[in-house]
Order: sequence, then structure tokens, then C-alpha cells
Amino acid sequence: MWERTLAGKDLRFHLSGINNENFIMKDEQTGSWWQQVSGYAIQGPMRGTRLKRVAHEDVTFATWRKEHPSTRVLEPDPSAKSEYASADWEVQMLDTPVVTPRRKNEPLGDRALVAGVALPDGSRAYPMSDLARTGPVNDRLGSHDIVVMPFEAGNSVRVFDRKVEGQSLEFYAGKADESGHLVDASTGTTWDLTGVGVSGPLSGRKLEKLTVLLDYWFDWKTYHPDTDVYRAGL
Repeated sequence: MWERTLAGKDLRFHLSGINNENFIMKDEQTGSWWQQVSGYAIQGPMRGTRLKRVAHEDVTFATWRKEHPSTRVLEPDPSAKSEYASADWEVQMLDTPVVTPRRKNEPLGDRALVAGVALPDGSRAYPMSDLARTGPVNDRLGSHDIVVMPFEAGNSVRVFDRKVEGQSLEFYAGKADESGHLVDASTGTTWDLTGVGVSGPLSGRKLEKLTVLLDYWFDWKTYHPDTDVYRAGL
């Protein structure tokens, strides 16, 4: 998701084509072509510039509505019903071949779903199938200590910087009354799904939320060629 105001111009976009299963958007004001996944202009007067990212999340509507009770919903346009993808679109896509070359000893299948995290000094792909089994992952990516937090049976994920007041915390999944929360082993503070301490010594503190992208492996590796892959237990 990207802001459409750039250099004082309020740009309006429409679909111009598809590249590697990603939209190529064309703005009406300059005629430049923009890549959906990266936000970069790849052709035209704005080539080389990048749109500003807008924070977004892939979570269930139940979670979104709970956290944003006043949210509005964009309803489907009945006149364009035939143009919408079917409910089983992702299942259908599993058998669709991709054009991205596979390297020797490729670590994942082309359409393995990953939670991709890219920081200035490193990028890593976390297979969602692993996260569903392991629960929260305390990791170090580049110079950052992070925690990858899957929830909703491993269908949703958030990533936080786990350093608070200069201390890197180690998190585990809460049990019993703390179920659905994170607990840090250092202070015993309980943290909710938004990264806010809700009880304990660090109550009221908030973890910094980091950008995470749910993506197919073939796509993530294309735009993050130096990425590595997290494997549980390795």
C-alpha cells in the first residue's frame, strides 16, 4: 500500500499490465509506470522515484474490527462482480507456473507463503507453515533484535523490535489466563497482539512495530535477492 501524493503531485493510478504476477500501475498525471510490490517508478518521467509506503496488515476481519471498531469497509461493486477473483483464487494459483528461475538447492517451493521482513541491513523470509508450529520467534536480523509473532492459527503475523529501554526481551506464548498474549521472560510482562504491555513491570510500554509482507517465496526472493530463510530448529 502506497501514498499517491509525490513531489506535490496528487497521482491517480490505473492498471497498465502484469509483471511476475505483480501489478504495473500507470499514473494519469505523468504517464509513468510503477511497480506494485516495490513502489518504484520503472519507466517514464518519474523513473527511479519511489512512493511512500503506508502501513498495512494482513489479519482477519475479526481482529481488525476488534482493534478498529469504527473502521469502514469497502464493499464490492455489484456492476463489476464478474471481474472479481473467486473465493478459492489462492488455491487455483497453487498450480499456476511462475516465470522466476529456480536456483540449485532452492530452500522453498515457489508458492510457499512467507512472512518477509526487510530492514536496512538484512532481509529474511519466515515460512508461514513453520510459524504456525513454532509460535513466536525471537530472532536477530542484521543489527535488530526482533520477535515474529504468529496468531490466528498461524494465518496472521506481526513483527516487533523486541528491544525496550535498551534491553532485548525474550518472548514466549502466554498460557491459561495469558493465552493469546506474549510474555517476556525477563520481566514477566504480558503483551497484547498490538505490542502493548498490559500487565507487569513494563505495562504501558509499546514495542515498535516493523513492516512485514505476506508473499509467495518466488516473489519475495525476486525483489530481495540477498534474503535468507528462517528454518525452525536450525
